[in-house]
Amino acid sequence: METNKRFIASLAPHIFSKDTTSVLMMDVIAALMPTVLAGVWLFGWSAARVVIICVVSCVGFEFLSEVIFRRPITINDLSAVVTGIILAMNVPSTAPWWMLVVGSAVAILLVKQLFGGIGDNFVNPALSARAVLLASWPALMSGAAYVTPFDAVSSATPLSIFQQLADVGANAVSGATVNGLVVPSTLDLLIGRIPGCIGEVSKIAILLGLAYLLIRKTITWHIPVTMIASFMLFTWLFGGDPLQNVLIGSVLFGAVFMATDYVTCPMTHKGQMIFAAGAGLLIALIRAFGGYPEGTTYGILIMNILTPLIDRMTRGRIYGEVKARA
Repeated sequence: METNKRFIASLAPHIFSKDTTSVLMMDVIAALMPTVLAGVWLFGWSAARVVIICVVSCVGFEFLSEVIFRRPITINDLSAVVTGIILAMNVPSTAPWWMLVVGSAVAILLVKQLFGGIGDNFVNPALSARAVLLASWPALMSGAAYVTPFDAVSSATPLSIFQQLADVGANAVSGATVNGLVVPSTLDLLIGRIPGCIGEVSKIAILLGLAYLLIRKTITWHIPVTMIASFMLFTWLFGGDPLQNVLIGSVLFGAVFMATDYVTCPMTHKGQMIFAAGAGLLIALIRAFGGYPEGTTYGILIMNILTPLIDRMTRGRIYGEVKARA
């Protein structure tokens, strides 16, 4: 007689779910598709080249490392595919192939597999790879031209434009030109008709991905909403334009697709909100007072490191646990 596994007494957690890792990863891939397609439309087929190289490299490095370390082959869980797509969205379409391979190696070998594989890395692999690429080849990681079916445009990224306008004390009026710099309109910022990394430019595509993840209940609102609200609040307190700053750079993409990583964010909703608020504050601080115009990468990575401490501070009381006397 076959035993019903649901009635076998075992250690916690006693939760059964049909949402396997591969199902969750498929949801994330589906949510990333609007951003990927927008990137290909805005930057041309060079963006598709970046995505293909990053995905193939990440899957290849994961398979190779698991063969070398004699671990179970886990490429079927699609986590390496997600890492590859997110890494591709964090680099410009002009990135050389060898830099993409290096970034994939850092994400999979150094950050993920070296610490035991999926579930054991303490920082986001794709974001860590972006940080290494930024530190190693800052010129190659700068914004690239966007290409539409009608023409091609190349200029400085919006973050650089607004920073330079602030340095000369000029108002960031849409369409205005100061020292050769053209201020993009709000519509351009929403659609993504601006230079930058592939995944950060089209805010409409990112919001479509967020809506899908929330509808599918793959993520909850706590991290993205809290992080964006915190960032806008502190940007306003530091004298910046909250809406304008959300629409430039990678803060929105980071809040939706990188800060919400299951492995590197806190487990409780309270902890997630603390995590997200801290990330928003750090990004606002770096943008307002740092020498680097973008702070999303470092803000989220710093909070990744603090996640174990946040989990410890916000964990609930275990049923039956007796508090130790002082």
